[in-house]
Amino acid sequence: MSEAETLSRASSDASTAWWKGAVIYQIYPRSFSDSNGDGIGDLKGATERLDHVAALSCDAVWISPFFTSPMKDFGYDVADYCGVDPIFGTLGDFDALVAKAHALDLKVMIDQVYSHSSIEHRWFVESRSARDNPKADWYVWADARPDGSPPNNWQSVFGGPSWTWDARREQYYLHNFLAEQPDLNVHHPEVQQVLLDVASFWLDRGVDGFRLDALNFAMHDPELRDNPPVTGPHKRTRPFDFQHHLYNQGHAAIPAFIERIRALVDRYPDRFLLAEVGGEHAAQEMKQFTSGDARVNSAYGFDYLYAEALTPDVVRAAIANWPGAAGEGWPSWAFSNHDAPRFASRWSTEASRPAFVRTALMLLVALRGNVILYQGEELGLPQAEVAFEHLQDPEAIANWPQTLGRDGARTPMPWSDAFDGGFGSASPWLPIDPAHLPLSVAAQRSDDGSVLAWTRRMIALRRGSRALRQGAIRLLAGQSDQIVAFERELCDERLQCVFNLSDRPAPFASSRATLLVQSGGADPSANSLPPASGYIARC
Repeated sequence: MSEAETLSRASSDASTAWWKGAVIYQIYPRSFSDSNGDGIGDLKGATERLDHVAALSCDAVWISPFFTSPMKDFGYDVADYCGVDPIFGTLGDFDALVAKAHALDLKVMIDQVYSHSSIEHRWFVESRSARDNPKADWYVWADARPDGSPPNNWQSVFGGPSWTWDARREQYYLHNFLAEQPDLNVHHPEVQQVLLDVASFWLDRGVDGFRLDALNFAMHDPELRDNPPVTGPHKRTRPFDFQHHLYNQGHAAIPAFIERIRALVDRYPDRFLLAEVGGEHAAQEMKQFTSGDARVNSAYGFDYLYAEALTPDVVRAAIANWPGAAGEGWPSWAFSNHDAPRFASRWSTEASRPAFVRTALMLLVALRGNVILYQGEELGLPQAEVAFEHLQDPEAIANWPQTLGRDGARTPMPWSDAFDGGFGSASPWLPIDPAHLPLSVAAQRSDDGSVLAWTRRMIALRRGSRALRQGAIRLLAGQSDQIVAFERELCDERLQCVFNLSDRPAPFASSRATLLVQSGGADPSANSLPPASGYIARC
C-alpha cells in the first residue's frame, strides 16, 4: 500500500470515540492572535485563526484559560468560572469560537481548574470573612502551630510555604501554587457540586471536553501530616523539590470525585475528559484516574515535557507505562506546552534542529495515545529568549536564573515575518523573539519542505492509519541507547516505527517493510540509520 493509499483510509471505526487517537491543538489564547490591538491575544483572534488549525487536520482545539481572573497566574487563578475575562472578550465571543470550530469539524476543549481559585473569587472572599459563614469550609483553613508557624511543612510549587496567614480568620489558608491561588476544599460535597455546576454551564454551551488542570492537587490530607524530605543527591531548584509530596496531593478520595464528573459528562454525547497529572507518583495516579469506564478518558503527565533529552530510554519507559492491559485507560502525550520549554530547544542544538524536529514530530504521531500539539510546534519554534526585565511568569521570576521558566514558551505566535509577527497592532505582552520570524506561518505556508508542511503530512498519515490512531504497540528487538523501535498494529494493518534519536549513525537490522515516510534519510532496507532520523513502514 502506498502512502497515498494509506492516507485515503478511514481514520477510525464509526463506533470509536472521536477523541481516541485524536490530535489536539493547544491554543494559549493570550499569545495566539490579538484582534483588538491591546497586545494580548483574545477569543476573536483565536476564532480568526482557526482555519490554520483545521488546515493541519487536527481533531480538536484545547483553549487554555480565558476566564475572569486577576491574572496573577495568567488565568489559572480563576475569579469567575462562568465568566470570560474582558481582555479575552465576551461569552458571545466564546460562543462564536465554538460555532466556527464546529463548522470546521474541530472539537473544542477548555480547561477546568478545580484544585484552586483566585483569591478574588467571591467564594474565597466570603470564606475568609469569618469562621462561621456558609462558605467557611469551602477552602482549606488551619490553625497555626503553638509557635505561630504554619500547620505543617508543605511547600508550594512556586516557592515558599504552602500556607499564608489571614488576619481576618486568624488562620492559615492552603495554596499549592501562588498565595493568590487558595486551594478549594474539594472534600466538601457543596464544593464538588458547585464545580459540577460549572462543568454543566460549559457543556451546555457546546464544549466537547475538558482538560482537568492539576487534578492530583484537588484534595489534601485532612490530617495535615508533614511531607517527608527527599534524600540523596537530587537537583533542587525550588523548596518544592525538597519533599516527597505524599500528603498535599494524590489523595485517595480523588477518584470518587472524578466519577461524579464523569457521570455528569456522560449525560452529554461524545464528550471527552483529559486529566493533567504531574509529580513523582504521576504514572500511578494517571492509571488510577483513568481505570475502568467511570473515570477520565485519558491523562497525560510530564514524561516528555520535563525530559531534558529525548532518548530511547525515555520513550521506552513511557510506552511501558501504558501497555494496553485490560481495564487500562488511554494515554495522551505532549512534547511541549505553556508550562514547559519547547522541545526543539530542550532536545536539539541549533545545528541539529531541522532534522531532529522532523524526527521528533514523526515519533509523536506514531505513539499510542492522543497527540497534544502546542501552538508553534508545527513551525518548529525553539524556546524564545526573554530577558529578565521582560519576564512575566511568577515562577520564572522566583526561580531565575535556575530554570528557563515558562515565558519562553508563551511568546506570541508568529503569523508573518513582519516585526510584530502578525500577532497584532500593539506591542505584545511578551516580546516576539526575532528568531521566530523566519519560521512564521506565512514564511512556511507555501514551502513543501518546511516543518509546517511536514507536520501536516504527519497528521494526515496518522488520520489515515487506524493502527497509528488506535492500534496496539509492541517494542521490537534491536533496541539500543540510540534506537527505539516499535510496531503499531490494528486488524490487518501493521506498521514498523524506528527512530535513531542520537547524533551519530546507529546500526539496525534491515527490513523488507515498505517505506511510508522517513526523515533524515532513514531507510528500512539499510543496516543503519543516520543521526536524528526515523521511518514508518508497512510490514
